[in-house]
Amino acid sequence: MVMGERGRPSALEVCRVLAVLFSLLPSATLQCKIQKCNMEYLASPLNSGPEKDVCAALRLYYGCVVRTTRSCRGDLSYHATKHGIEDLMKQNNCSRDGPTAPPRARTPLAPAQPPPPQVLPPVLTDSQERSDGPEVCQYERGLPRSSAPPNYTHCGFFGDPHLRTFGDDFQTCKVEGAWPLIHNKFLSVQVTNSPVLPGSLATATSKLTIIFRSFQKCVEQKTYHAETDELPAAFADGSRNGGEPNGGSTQHVEIQARYIGTTIVVRQVGRYLTFAVRMPEEVVNSVEEEYNQDLYLCLHGCPANQRIDFRNFRARAGEAHGAGAARTRGGPGAHGFTYQSAKAKCKERLPVEDLYFQSCVFDLLSSGDINFTMAAYYAFEDVKMLHSNSKRYHIFEKDALSSATPGGRDLRLVLVLNLLAVLLWTECCSVHL
Repeated sequence: MVMGERGRPSALEVCRVLAVLFSLLPSATLQCKIQKCNMEYLASPLNSGPEKDVCAALRLYYGCVVRTTRSCRGDLSYHATKHGIEDLMKQNNCSRDGPTAPPRARTPLAPAQPPPPQVLPPVLTDSQERSDGPEVCQYERGLPRSSAPPNYTHCGFFGDPHLRTFGDDFQTCKVEGAWPLIHNKFLSVQVTNSPVLPGSLATATSKLTIIFRSFQKCVEQKTYHAETDELPAAFADGSRNGGEPNGGSTQHVEIQARYIGTTIVVRQVGRYLTFAVRMPEEVVNSVEEEYNQDLYLCLHGCPANQRIDFRNFRARAGEAHGAGAARTRGGPGAHGFTYQSAKAKCKERLPVEDLYFQSCVFDLLSSGDINFTMAAYYAFEDVKMLHSNSKRYHIFEKDALSSATPGGRDLRLVLVLNLLAVLLWTECCSVHL
């Protein structure tokens, strides 16, 4: 420690830095640089030549990808690349510990040279698990006989958008752009939410990607991708598992993953997608230690700064009812729906005034799109099909209050950090004076 007059300016500067860091910490963001890792891997001398060392190259590649975890955790290409490297390391019997070497300088390719090969292994066709496969490919058959029956949980994501977590918390979120719904050792699910109308704060899911990871002899890596007006009845490799798209205004695809006891239902209602899943609790919690699970939305819910207060919105909508059409979030796109007319329309499909009903009202007021009535209706129908506890089908507002508690703790933490920053600033300034 430096004492006396010469030490004070240094201490002041340190305190200022700490204060700024504390104040900016909750909103800090970084840019994903997964492509840099891909280029360095392709340029590594360990990939070619007489001294080719596949394991050293993969370890170097894996280390680079892991270092991008914080900035890339919401990027699907990051997850696909990371899982692909892990599979390649298993195929080549490579350990994660061992020698690596720095990448060589990148050199431009000759015009006639073919493009570099894909990093990830190709997805094989006809590789879905079969009902007559080994017991390990049938989730309940593979459990020890003395174990208790598995506890199945449910997560749903629909509308503008509304999230029902595996813990039965019900939240309304902003989450524009790409967000991970599920990320564990067996599969990853990512949704992309887009504005419903230009300039509107209302968003809904326009794209959805599901990646099933390779698992023993049951299944090779599988990818399912859906987006508005494109809901395939097959995986990207052409293999199929589940239902055909239905006719009419609603389409849906059901995916069965028997080896992990999981059922997924993807629907298109109007212009947007809904997602519902039934999954054993053991699979839900099979998370990877090195991955930041805070953004596993189905498990932990939406971040506190992305949540919308249902009660506050309804209060404002009720006040607006006295003056005419409520346009709290949707602006000009509300198309004349008032609070009472929205309630009447939602009542036609959702007679119980639970949070599915409330979400329907919310969506009509925020977007004016009548298809969101059906999105809430089918989300509740999926609950009845997938949820293991019939007493938990309906969730009411009083139940949702407890789900706000984690967000409250997060908000209090931010306030404490900012208060600490102010106190540090004040103390340091007084020392300087």
